[in-house]
Amino acid sequence: MTTSKIEIRNLTKIYEAQKLALNHLNLTVKEGEIFGFLGPNGAGKTTTIKLLVGMLEASGGSAKILGFDGAKDREKIHQIAGIVTEQAGMYNHLSAIENLSFYGEVFGLDKKESSKRGEELLALLGLREVKKQKLETFSIGMRQRLSLARALMHKPRVLFLDEPTSGLDPESARKVNQIIEDLAKKEGCTIFLCTHQLRYAQEICTSYGLINEGRLLATGTLEELRKMAFKGHKVVIGVDQFLLNRVHQKIKEDLYEVMVEKEEEIPELVEGLVRAGGKVYHVSLEEQSLEEIYFALTRKENPKND
Repeated sequence: MTTSKIEIRNLTKIYEAQKLALNHLNLTVKEGEIFGFLGPNGAGKTTTIKLLVGMLEASGGSAKILGFDGAKDREKIHQIAGIVTEQAGMYNHLSAIENLSFYGEVFGLDKKESSKRGEELLALLGLREVKKQKLETFSIGMRQRLSLARALMHKPRVLFLDEPTSGLDPESARKVNQIIEDLAKKEGCTIFLCTHQLRYAQEICTSYGLINEGRLLATGTLEELRKMAFKGHKVVIGVDQFLLNRVHQKIKEDLYEVMVEKEEEIPELVEGLVRAGGKVYHVSLEEQSLEEIYFALTRKENPKND
């Protein structure tokens, strides 16, 4: 049975000068999900992670991982959670394997276990050949992969990722994404992924939370969010002239976008265009992207910005 691994209730964070970073946040993340926590820089994503793992103290509400409270159970959370940030703290004067062995022991593994686990992860992330190089010689992408290896040393049940593919080349990013998917599907690890890259999130995440200015706009699967943001389906039609009296948007020459409530309306729409004298050469049902959904929900939240 699927159970909740992360539970946030009325979570609020007010920084100095009364800056409201999080405004009564409520969300639940289930076991094995790749949960995309999405929003622009400064929306409150990193603050949420820091409150969950006990790096910050909340102004109100609660944030729990597997029932452990970030404000009270930091040691327990340290044992069950892994964290990858854009600027992970590791030691430049140590080699890759020395860094991993050190952190393995910090996580509670003995020296032999730390070394073995470190070797496995370096191979998995394509860093075996540079395992004896000092961290100071590493590129940004290599550091990011080593940071992921460090977070996985103790086989965490919940993994927090803050822009995990930042600075990675396409091949390294693909490898990291495969590891993330395997962790969720094969090992039941719950992934909490923060990013402002909506197209990337749509490729890898199984559910989403959309945040803007500290407020949660919506949560759900892509299809659930799509239904919240739009009424109906988007149909793209290629026709030499749009002769029907119904709402449509011209995308480019001879290409139009039309909304229908049900997919069953599409044949009738095409037939109507043909009867009116139009020459139809293309019809496709194109669901709205996560990016379109996000901006639609943002406009609903702040209609004055339209």
